[in-house]
Amino acid sequence: MATTSEKATLCCINDTKKSNLSNLSMRSSRQPVSVSGPTTTTTTTSTSDLVAQDWIVTTNSNTDHQQQEQQQQQKKRASAMATLITPVESIPEPSTNPPTKGLQIMMRAQSSHPLDPLSAAEISVAVGTVRAAGATPEVRDSMRFIEVVLLEPDKHVVALADAYFFPPFQPSLLPKTKGGPVIPSKLPPRRARLVVYNKKSNETSIWIVELTEVHAATRGGHHRGKVITSQIVPDVQPPMDAVEYAECEAVVKDFPPFREAMKKRGIEDMDLVMVDPWCVGYHSDSDAPSRRLAKPLIFCRTESDCPMENGYARPVEGIYVVVDMQNMVVVEFEDRKLVPLPPADPLRNYTSGETRGGVDRSDVKPLQIIQPEGPSFRVHGHFVEWQKWNFRIGFTPREGLVIYSVAYTDGSRGRRPVAHRLSFVEMVVPYGDPNEPHYRKNAFDAGEDGLGKNAHSLKKGCDCLGYIKYFDAHFTNFTGGVETTENCVCLHEEDHGMLWKHQDWRTGLAEVRRSRRLTVSFVCTVANYEYGFFWHFYQDGKIEAEVKLTGILSLGAVQPGESRKYGTTIAPGLYAPVHQHFFVARMDMAVDCKPGETFNQVVEVNVKVEEPGKNNVHSNAFYAEEELLTSELDAMRDCSPLTARHWIVRNTRTVNRTGQLTGYKLVPGSNCLPLAGSEAKFLRRATFLKHNLWVTPYARGEMYPGGEFPNQNPRVGEGLATWVKQNRSLEETNIVLWYVFGVTHIPRLEDWPVMPVEHIGFMLMVLHLIPYPE
Repeated sequence: MATTSEKATLCCINDTKKSNLSNLSMRSSRQPVSVSGPTTTTTTTSTSDLVAQDWIVTTNSNTDHQQQEQQQQQKKRASAMATLITPVESIPEPSTNPPTKGLQIMMRAQSSHPLDPLSAAEISVAVGTVRAAGATPEVRDSMRFIEVVLLEPDKHVVALADAYFFPPFQPSLLPKTKGGPVIPSKLPPRRARLVVYNKKSNETSIWIVELTEVHAATRGGHHRGKVITSQIVPDVQPPMDAVEYAECEAVVKDFPPFREAMKKRGIEDMDLVMVDPWCVGYHSDSDAPSRRLAKPLIFCRTESDCPMENGYARPVEGIYVVVDMQNMVVVEFEDRKLVPLPPADPLRNYTSGETRGGVDRSDVKPLQIIQPEGPSFRVHGHFVEWQKWNFRIGFTPREGLVIYSVAYTDGSRGRRPVAHRLSFVEMVVPYGDPNEPHYRKNAFDAGEDGLGKNAHSLKKGCDCLGYIKYFDAHFTNFTGGVETTENCVCLHEEDHGMLWKHQDWRTGLAEVRRSRRLTVSFVCTVANYEYGFFWHFYQDGKIEAEVKLTGILSLGAVQPGESRKYGTTIAPGLYAPVHQHFFVARMDMAVDCKPGETFNQVVEVNVKVEEPGKNNVHSNAFYAEEELLTSELDAMRDCSPLTARHWIVRNTRTVNRTGQLTGYKLVPGSNCLPLAGSEAKFLRRATFLKHNLWVTPYARGEMYPGGEFPNQNPRVGEGLATWVKQNRSLEETNIVLWYVFGVTHIPRLEDWPVMPVEHIGFMLMVLHLIPYPE
């Protein structure tokens, strides 16, 4: 992911006139800006662009003078800190007996924070290092790179970096010790973790590479990585890649029996045909990971010369195909049933109204979002500060957006941590039609494909308004090259209506405050569906997680006059099966815990009605009852709207001014559980869907609720359901919440041809932690 100083845009304000910027003329007289990075060429920004950008980039004028001032400030800071720190050559584990003598060292700026996503250069070095380690040319040529990500360091390394190596330098993160803290002269090298698929041997391996001299790659030199470990993982299949999908489509369309089957349906132009490869899941031994398999779904466009033609409007029923993705050959084919193609629906496309025989609305006046003084947030690299909030932004090919080191600055109490890491780690979409091919549509969109890898460049359409800070994301492609998704993550402020209001009826005087929130988001497309993932930070201390669902329904074809019990007819010959969307948010919490502290617990709260009697003579009494969840098996919980159930992550050592323990409560939104029998095949791999809440103590490596490799996984209950069998204690520990939330989608005509956004999510609400907002 590119550094944020490379991207800043006043964007998505349609119909913006030059006059709208007239009030900003005082800011537009600055010199053009040059920005650069490891993979960025120097560019000159126009005056109009500068208005949107000058709050985060440095102008060319007086650059040398500013650099001198910065260097002097760094020297002063280092000198002041020198008597408080002791240099060592490696990162020590937290010690209760630190040295008592301090030695002077000169603090030196680090190029990458330990939590920064891998740069394009680092990915190249990691790939080059692994490829060079291949035993033979054949092995090296067979390597396919599924994922290259940052190997996140231990939490005490992150704390050390935040305290002494990266602004806004926060020494208070580390506990005070006699003689001053033990500080290394430099941080350890960053490491990359690679998932590599060998196309020749059908083996999957995991590599750890130390990135020692990444800068060499940017100068065209050789890689300077070092292999730390490599391990073959047996009996798994890694996620599929877009390159494989494209090859699979070509192989199927070239297969003579398939062409003959399409000819029976009146289609001879293969340019009209769409082949969407789907992972096979695991339904029987024939789906075992000894072969890398896909079972494609087939669709057919009506027109081949229309780039916006909605091909999903004509599903092809009755053709059964299995493709060996390792060797790219069709291994099973059967034309089981000749179902006529649905007629061309005049409402199938989602382009402007005129192209579909209608008109677009013309009575909507322009709505412009302007911030004449720029945004209220500040960004340094991937570190974000806004309205007392501060956190770091990360990104992975699997999860997409990751939020690190979330904290709230509370006046004299300083930085108060809330969470170590927030992300969406898995999503599952099971369909409710028992007929072929829909019964096997059980997509694990994160574990089988990758939410981050399918993220949009918001250059091609952005849903945000106002001043926007964009972040690029870097990935490896299947063959090991580096690809960049520009403007992948969006950071911006939003007006959110009323924060609070009161009017005194006696005096007629009123006070009201508007709510503003900071939103970090990305959007991805997985075949036909779009998902927007959002984290909202509010001025009153709340954090909201939101998913926006849109895109195109996955359809089936029916015979004329036929209807289906398990779906909705949305057009002649077309029906949409019922299905569910489930998402898993993993929240590594740290409520009021400094690094190294593990003083959190989880409490479930249910509202109870008081029994009639002397304590409830009017039969109106109810109260909130708390239950401490002491172990993992106790903490497998479900939502209960009837009792207003919610859960609190509480600090056991910190109280507020009234003596109450501080915490954050997880407030569910609308939710559901799987509408499937206990023997449903997809639940073998998605046992974690059986409960809305799971709680575990933090353990390195426990990241994905269905295990790292859900694709064709034959093992029952791998991941979360297996980990909790240890029944570890949840009392005073580093709590990890796994919240499973979903929506049951009964399609309606209004969802066609493109589905209006459906919102789903939950809230992390501050509880007894923060005084009234200033």
